[in-house]
Amino acid sequence: MKILIVSHPCAMAANQAVFAEMQRITGWDVRIVIPAHWRDEFGNALDQPDWPGLEGRILKVPILFNGNIILHCYRKGWESFLKNEHFDVIYMHHEPYAFATGQVCLANSRLKTPAAFGFYSAQNIVKSYPPPFLWIERLVHATSRFAFPVSQTVSEVLQAKNTLAHLSVCPLPVDPQIYYPRGHGSPPFPRESGEAAIGFVGRLVESKGLATLGAALQTLKDLRWRLHVIGSGDFRPAFDRLLDAGAISDRVTFHGFVPHIRTPEYLSELDFLVVPSETQVNWKEQFGRVIVEAMACGTPVVGSDSGEIPNLVRVSGGGLIFPEKNVPELARALRLMIINPALRQECAAKGGSWVKENVSLRAVAGKMASTIEGAIKMPTKPNAS
Repeated sequence: MKILIVSHPCAMAANQAVFAEMQRITGWDVRIVIPAHWRDEFGNALDQPDWPGLEGRILKVPILFNGNIILHCYRKGWESFLKNEHFDVIYMHHEPYAFATGQVCLANSRLKTPAAFGFYSAQNIVKSYPPPFLWIERLVHATSRFAFPVSQTVSEVLQAKNTLAHLSVCPLPVDPQIYYPRGHGSPPFPRESGEAAIGFVGRLVESKGLATLGAALQTLKDLRWRLHVIGSGDFRPAFDRLLDAGAISDRVTFHGFVPHIRTPEYLSELDFLVVPSETQVNWKEQFGRVIVEAMACGTPVVGSDSGEIPNLVRVSGGGLIFPEKNVPELARALRLMIINPALRQECAAKGGSWVKENVSLRAVAGKMASTIEGAIKMPTKPNAS
């Protein structure tokens, strides 16, 4: 079987790994189209070698609106390309209302023998979009044979949209060759004996709950801890002021942007990760990929109950949950993790085991492959699994 994958996330080579694993499992002819140049959420240009096992199977195409996940589109004659290549399956690693998805879906629908079409989604809030996004979304839902929502909540949103795609929940995978407990070696930052290393990894924006985290940490001055912040963003000045006002700025180390491939070194060195995200009017945490990455590295998690976070933490047993924006409850959870090494070890063991069984590359690639095989044989109708 010949399958085309169109994916801006695959501009980061590590995101190609799940498709390389799918190729190994199935023996399919897998081709991937990515932007010729792409800027990530931090504004960093990504131009990386192809993932091992996919050499010669990556096609880099110029795009318009670089860095804009929804608006970017490929400068390519899709209809003639698809007609010449005769793909059996097309998987858009894009939301169903995105311009790029619309480009390829429309071109495929015009073919005499269209490929089985599918898409990805992480949108966990039912939203109504204006044209042309509404038109794109309707076309995709009406013509898709399969879809991979990243969570059950996302699957329910797609069902509410009356999609005709067969739905299979596939969480964002982690590569066990990259995300694993590092153990002894050269740590990425110095540690003081008896001091708990707390981590925050992500964009420094208000919705990530940094104000709540800072306020909670102010109440824990009687304990020995240090917060390691990995990431950058426009909330940094406000966060600095909050830390200064609480007289805890000397307990916080900012590491700035860290390349994705090096993140496991930091995650492995932490005693626990905190994910204090806060639901907004038009956003709630869609998956919390850093949560499973931390668990894969043997690091437990303290997470808010925003979006998918509590579901991940509960099903894995890999940490503690607190009500979002609740400073006393976050402080209580942080204190429990700081003073109780046995609790940290228990959560780390449970989380690591769950990730290996459910979110490894092989587990996710296998589920995607079986879903695709089933979808192209079954009549199109709403379904969830």
